[in-house]
Amino acid sequence: MENQIKKVVTLLLLVCLLVSKGMAQSEKMILEKRDQDYAYLFDLYQHLHRNPELSFHEEKTSQRIAKELKQVGFEVTEKVGGYGLVGVLKNGEGPTILLRTDLDGLPVKEESGKPYASQVKTKDDADKEVSVMHACGHDTHMTTFIGAARLLASIKDQWQGTLVMIGQAAEERSAGARAMLDDGLFTRFPKPDFCVAQHVSATLEAGKVAYVKGFSMANVNSVDITVRGIGGHGAAPHTTKDPVVLAAQIVLALQTIVSREINPTDDAVVTVGSIHGGTKHNIIPNQVKLQLTLRSYKDEVRQHTIAAIKRICKGLGEAAGLPEELLPIVTVLKKSTPSTYNDPELVEQLRLDLEKVLGADNVVSTDPVMAGEDFSEYGRTADKIPICLFWLGGVDAEAVKASRKSGKPLPSLHSPFFAPDPEPTIKTGVANLVSAVLSLAGKGKGE
Repeated sequence: MENQIKKVVTLLLLVCLLVSKGMAQSEKMILEKRDQDYAYLFDLYQHLHRNPELSFHEEKTSQRIAKELKQVGFEVTEKVGGYGLVGVLKNGEGPTILLRTDLDGLPVKEESGKPYASQVKTKDDADKEVSVMHACGHDTHMTTFIGAARLLASIKDQWQGTLVMIGQAAEERSAGARAMLDDGLFTRFPKPDFCVAQHVSATLEAGKVAYVKGFSMANVNSVDITVRGIGGHGAAPHTTKDPVVLAAQIVLALQTIVSREINPTDDAVVTVGSIHGGTKHNIIPNQVKLQLTLRSYKDEVRQHTIAAIKRICKGLGEAAGLPEELLPIVTVLKKSTPSTYNDPELVEQLRLDLEKVLGADNVVSTDPVMAGEDFSEYGRTADKIPICLFWLGGVDAEAVKASRKSGKPLPSLHSPFFAPDPEPTIKTGVANLVSAVLSLAGKGKGE
């Protein structure tokens, strides 16, 4: 009996050793193939960086990404929800996995000093000439996306299922994801079981990937408030209903929403980013305009904040003695972004497998942020598809150390000086996306 137990234990150890060896070979293969393809990907990255296009104008960018996917065997459909595109690669029975990249640049004049810096100038939607750059790293996203597509298409014997790779337009305008969904993304094409994306980070060292379980990015709402009054001479304020004073009272009262109405364990931001009114020192105007940005994670917090703003504006207007027809007008703009909720079980599975590829020290937990990302839309349909958005380190490690030592902040996303460290960022991003697909659809998964 004792000998039989020993034989069984020995056999189990041998199986574990073989499995471990096979996994190690798979991880080595990912890194080797990724490294072999880097020269091609860096050329693609420089092209994309030099040729950014604004939201809703990503025609040439979309065509280039479509061409790259077609070259490695994807069936590609263009002009989905504007300049969005969908590439499908079927590889037998298995899960359907969606990988997303965004395509658009920003109206920012690049000052990074890179030899491949953007010199592009174009007309925006208001017919104003603006400079354009990939100040939010979407060129990096596209490059790692294509790198993953090329690698996965070359190792179809290592996974089985359906890969849906989408290039999404107008992320910076919080409109591209909804446009693709409205154009049949989940009905015209294979509906995903999982959705995965990554976003370059302006604070995390290149070579690392960060994750957040649960709420990762925020609800974003924009609100306009028109504070009305009865104007007149600045020397006779008693004959007026001063909207400047009322606007000041509203700005101060809005600060009590977060501090006194929202549960302290919930996160929320109410920021008045713009206030404009009046034309001259001694004229009390008829109106003042405010522009606000609201941030939260929970939908109920979003709804409470909006309701509180409306209540405060109405109440203070009445207290100022304004008639009904002159009470403040609160307009919640249709453009909004729902919060991004990373499915905790999905994150954990991808994290464990990614650690085997990059090493545990290079896969780190991080805090949620109050920025918004419309990737969240793909997990907000009735299907409740699990999603995960990773942060991809993009900063030279020495620059991070120097910043921490000096206290001088690094260039942020949307800064004219922002420029990722290309090689480690691109290589890590490709490995991350490939690891995610193999984690979910690798042969032997779930058996």
